[in-house]
Order: sequence, then C-alpha cells, then structure tokens
Amino acid sequence: MTIKTLTLLVALAMVEQAGRAPAERFFDALSTLCGKAFAGRIVANTPAQPNDAFEGQRLVIHVRTCTADRALVPFHVGEDRSRTFVITRLGDRLRFKHDHRHQDGSPDVFTMYGGESVAAGTSTRQEFPVDDESKALFTREKREVSNTNTWAMEIHPGRMLAYELSRPGRLFRVEFDLTKPVDAPPPPWGS
Repeated sequence: MTIKTLTLLVALAMVEQAGRAPAERFFDALSTLCGKAFAGRIVANTPAQPNDAFEGQRLVIHVRTCTADRALVPFHVGEDRSRTFVITRLGDRLRFKHDHRHQDGSPDVFTMYGGESVAAGTSTRQEFPVDDESKALFTREKREVSNTNTWAMEIHPGRMLAYELSRPGRLFRVEFDLTKPVDAPPPPWGS
C-alpha cells in the first residue's frame, strides 16, 4: 500500500466519522470498552449528603454487555451491585436509564428512571435531562427534588469515563480511569 493510498483511506475514514451524529460517535466510543471494567473516584459531591452510600466505597464501572443499539453498564458501589446504566441508541440521540435491582433480582421502586438526550451533545459528552416518565415516578414516590435532574456521561477514549448527576444546588460526579482496567466484578443483581 502506498502512502498516497493510506492517506486517502485515513481521510475517508475521518469524513465518514465526521458525518455521523455526536451521539452515534459517543455510543461507538463507549462500545469499544465492552467487556472491560474500571475503578473510579468521586471528584464532585456537593453538597455532601448525610450517610452517603458512595463515599469511602470502591467504585467500579463495567461495560458488560453491548449490542448495536444498547449498552448495559453496571456501576458497583462497594458490595452493592444494584445499579446498571442502560444506554440505548435512538437514531441520532441516546436514552439513559438507571436499572436498580434488589439482591434477589427484583426491581427497586426507583428503577428505569433517566432521560433522553435532547440536544446533539458531543462525541465526548452526552446529557440526559429527566424525562416525563421519571418525573411521574419521582412525584409519586415523594422525591420531587429529582424532577430537575440531568444525568451526563463523558468519555475521553483511553483516558477517562465519567458519570454525573446535576440539578440546582447539587453536583455528583465520578470519574473512571480508562488507563488501568480492573478485573470484572461479579454480575449485577438481577442479571
């Protein structure tokens, strides 16, 4: 293969990637991590929450299952394996849901909440404002403070993956080090 041919192939690949929606590129970057797990640390938790379940715990994210349109990403907090992020491709947008399970696999009352990206986002950051279904759940269960939640995921290939929750007066963010994969944790509850 000549240098000219190689240069042309690289340029064509860049044009193809540039023509894809940011959410598609984000999902593709996440999918490259499939099967891998990474340790994380809290980088923002304001204001501090009383009896915070995350502080002082080992935090591990595991990009466990990936298909062309969906990624299942368990988030382990110490020995608690109740959380799985469900990221679904919806054309040029993404849906982000939290699947919460009890140890016996049954769904928690707070499960399948989240939102869909309403803006294009970028290939490295996608934001998910709370959807109407989740607002109804939060209102029904007297957790109205969550009706203004926005969740975000951020990925910088080869460096960092982040999970973030924000709302007025609250910011929680965990960053996972992609340079140092860790052993895959046990399966999440309910899998």
